[in-house]
Amino acid sequence: MRVACLQYKSYEDEKKTLNKIIPLIYFAAEKKIDLIALPECATFLNINKSETMINASFEKDSFSLKLIKETAKKLNINILIGSLQTLEYKMSKKKLFNRSFLINRKGDIICKYDKIHMYDVNISKYQSYKESKTYESGDSAKIAKLKVNGKYFKIGMTICYDLRFPNLFRDLALHGADLITVPSVFMHITGKDHWHNLLQARAIETGCYIIAPAQYGRYFNKRQSYGHSLIISPWGKILEDAKTDKNMIISDIDKNQIKKARTKIPSLYVNKTYKLN
Repeated sequence: MRVACLQYKSYEDEKKTLNKIIPLIYFAAEKKIDLIALPECATFLNINKSETMINASFEKDSFSLKLIKETAKKLNINILIGSLQTLEYKMSKKKLFNRSFLINRKGDIICKYDKIHMYDVNISKYQSYKESKTYESGDSAKIAKLKVNGKYFKIGMTICYDLRFPNLFRDLALHGADLITVPSVFMHITGKDHWHNLLQARAIETGCYIIAPAQYGRYFNKRQSYGHSLIISPWGKILEDAKTDKNMIISDIDKNQIKKARTKIPSLYVNKTYKLN
């Protein structure tokens, strides 16, 4: 399977962002890509909860979802929407979810995943984030089954801050994931120290390919996303790095490499408990 990650900055207006990324999707399709992966908050990003709630949509009303589904069908290509800010009623109240969608070549949603771990952190005296004030957290891990070139690939779905919770990745791998997607808007302040290390560790621990499309740019509130979209092998080798100057990276996914990595170092299958004295 040939995979491409798109890297860009989402604007506050979804149609403006779509005008930028739809041509990139067309360009990727010309490269005979099987799966195109978009980053977290794929079509818009707002400064606070109130603005996000105004611009977010229910699935059935989402302009972004409708257009990308139509594009997938027209181009006969699978597309991962890293996430869309999606409204849903919960206990009769309107709630917001950070939701990832996997769309197949027919334009059908075959899997969707709500981000489980909220980015609630205190980076410094001047920088703190409380994502849980905006979003409801998901409550279940998801693995999609995608048929490409006569083979089935199992895709574990995560979003950004989920990266810091290795048990989630281990569980996805133990339930058959061949690759794990990590669409992100990873902040520069932590990205420069943690992004590459964490993604490589997750690949090594699980023996999975890691597909991490990320945003890059400066935003309205002086935040800066780190970029460096990555595709990493099951051995932990960085196959492609978009750094800060590429809109797209491409790599092939070989299931044989997954088997080789897990055979050489079978730590994934060791289930051991430890006593603390």
